[in-house]
Parts: sequence; C-alpha cells; structure tokens
Amino acid sequence: MDDETAREQATSGESQTSPGRGPGRFRRGILYAAPLIAAGLIGAGAAVGVGYAIDDGGGTTTVAVPAAVTTSSTASTASVSSSTQTQPAPSQSNTFQPQGTTLSVAEIYKRSGPGVVRVTSVGQASGSADPLAPDDPQQVPLGEGSGFVIDKAGHIVTNYHVVQNAQEVEVTFSGGDSVTATVVGVDPSTDLAVLEVELPANALTPLPLGDSDEVQVGDEVVAIGNPFGLDRTVTKGIVSALQRQITAPNGFTIDEAIQTDAAINHGNSGGPLIDTQGEVIGVNSQIETGGVSEGNVGVGFAVPVNTVKDVAAQLIQTGKVERAFLGIEMEPITSELADAIHLPVDKGVLIAVVRPGSPAAQAGLRGGDSQVIVNGQSYSIGGDVITAVDGTPITDPDQLRELILGMKPGDNVQLEVNRDGSTLTITVELGRQPTTQSG
Repeated sequence: MDDETAREQATSGESQTSPGRGPGRFRRGILYAAPLIAAGLIGAGAAVGVGYAIDDGGGTTTVAVPAAVTTSSTASTASVSSSTQTQPAPSQSNTFQPQGTTLSVAEIYKRSGPGVVRVTSVGQASGSADPLAPDDPQQVPLGEGSGFVIDKAGHIVTNYHVVQNAQEVEVTFSGGDSVTATVVGVDPSTDLAVLEVELPANALTPLPLGDSDEVQVGDEVVAIGNPFGLDRTVTKGIVSALQRQITAPNGFTIDEAIQTDAAINHGNSGGPLIDTQGEVIGVNSQIETGGVSEGNVGVGFAVPVNTVKDVAAQLIQTGKVERAFLGIEMEPITSELADAIHLPVDKGVLIAVVRPGSPAAQAGLRGGDSQVIVNGQSYSIGGDVITAVDGTPITDPDQLRELILGMKPGDNVQLEVNRDGSTLTITVELGRQPTTQSG
C-alpha cells in the first residue's frame, strides 16, 4: 500500500479510500447511481440552531429552532424561519402508521411512492453538428435520477451529482406530471441537493424522516427510485453494514454511510432508502461493482438521513453549507507503529501532511518528514501527534474528524500535541472547508 492510501483524511475532509484500509472504505468499481453522470464525497457538518417544520398530522405546522435537528415518524425538515410559531397547514392525505408499526413492502410503496419523483437535469452544450452553425448552443441531457419530497413547501431532496452543472431541472411526479424545479442549494461534500417546486400543498406527499443513528445491521429496508428510467421501482434488502466511508463528487469523504444489498442501479441516485416503519433512513447514492459490472452486485451505499436533515436545513436556510476546516491529513497510531518507531505516546493521531495555507499551517502544526513501513503499511512519521482536542483525549482519526466537524468556521480549538517528546498546547482558529480538495 502506498503513502497516499496509508493516510487518514483529516478534518479537511480529504480521503484516500481503498480496499483494505479499515472497515468500509472503497475506491475501485464505485459508481454513482444516476445515468450520464460521472462524479466522485465527505462527512456532514451540524446544522445547529436551524429552523425546521414538523407536520403533526393534525393540520398544523410548528416551526422551531432546536439545538440539533431531530424528527419523528411525522417530521420533516422545512422552514427557513428562525422563530417559533404555529400556522395552518394542509392535512396530509398520506397517513403513516404509528411509530413502531412494521409495514409490508406493499404498504411502504403505497404510502411513499407518490412522494418519490424522477429528476431530470438538462445543460447547455456549445457547438453544433451543423457546420453552418458551429456556435449554436444546444440543450443536452446531463443526468436522470430520483428524489423525494420532504415537506409541504415543495422541497425535494436528491443527489448533487444528479443535478451537477444543470441549467434546468425537471421533476416528474407519480401521476406523470412534470414541473420545472429550482435548485435551492447543493452540497458536493455530501452529494446532496435540495430542489423546490411550486405546487399546491395538497399535491405533495412528504416522506417522514427517521433517525439513522438507530439503524442496525440486519434491519430490513426498501429502496424506491427510477433505475434505468423505470419509474418508481421498489426493491427490498437489508442493512448490510454501517459506518462506511464513501467518496464525494469533490473528493472529500461522506462518513457513516449505510451499506445495503437492496438493488440500486443507475437512476436510483437521490431516491430514499426506507425502513419498515416507513421512514427514510438514507439517500441512495453509490454502488460498488467490483470492477466487473456497471449494475448492481448487492453492494450499495446511502447517505444517512441525519446527515440529510442537517444539510437540507442549512441549504433551505442559507443556500449553502459551511464546515469547519483544520487542514491536515492523519494516520492512526497502532501499537506496532508506536513500538517500531519508539513513539512517546501510544494513543492519538499522527499528522502526515499539513495543507499549505490551512489553519493548521498558520498555527504551526507540523507534518511528517520521513516514511517507514510497519507490517507492510507505509506511514509518514516525524510530524506532530495530536493527543487531545479541547481536553478530550483522541484515540483515532475518525474521532478527531467528528469533533472538528461539530464545530464552526472561526471557532478556536486547543490541540494538545506531542512534538519530539514534548507536550505542547496549540490554539487553531478553524477555517471554512473549501469546495474542492484543490480549492
């Protein structure tokens, strides 16, 4: 394994994913589940204090400002308001079962199918096949995928790579009606996008959003989408694994992805992964083909719905998502590595690379200056070892990344660092994560 694949991605979100590098990290054969699109993602930031709406099933919508976005079987992200108020809302014709009730596939499809849409993106291509009009711009199809309604205000969640570079987006509902959608905002780092359509509230069927933290391996799930243009196809499977890491279109990493064996193919991108309570637990985004096929081989990945709720709330609120950024690449400390190079600590993370111009670089953090191979694994050594963040001991790169992603740009963080056997405390003012790894 080379140096690049040996490095853990830092809180910048940069990742080098490959088979065999820790549980659930893949690179070969990964395809996005939307046709005509080639793309490539990272963990979500927290939407703390962002408003959302809850349809209580009785015709009222409460807009609140929570410490963290949560939802139940009748809740969905929605409002851009930051105040608390109660106002009339149309009743939802699609009545969902009480929480805890197990639904059949047919029941899930009947209730959720009307809220799943086909998303078609169109872009402009310069040039023409007609030599007499070489500069005549043409509209060309860019991609087709899926999406689902999340509230009565007309907001729809889909994948970023489905609408990437689109100049026009069309949404088609279960009845065959098509409308032009506005792109409210996109987040390439989680491969998510929010669209908006202008339709009467009673024409919309929002899908309830669940809690992906409660999902367990072995849970039965249903995927609804438009594979190969086949409208509202339903497939069934189980949750095969949790805490997977997949790569975003901008090269960063999406954490905590849900792996499923429910059949997901081109055109399923952006569609919901639904549990037996009828609640969305993820957004279907990628498939692993093993390099032998472009179709489903039983390994698909969904962005967890808790990430979706946070990102959607921010996109509806401001049209963008901002994440804290440290700017390092990390490597884990194993007992074998600590013994082999006589590290003064046996827990923490090695800083392999400090990104030039990053907050880490400005604070004086140091990356590795030499390479060593331990048990066939290459490590960049000689850099600082981060052992604690704001007094919290650090044991692995994932923990450090999650702590930083829970902060905001501009926050100051105190890092306890071991440098050449001495313990230092270094204060870093976190920056904003760039939109691309080279940005």
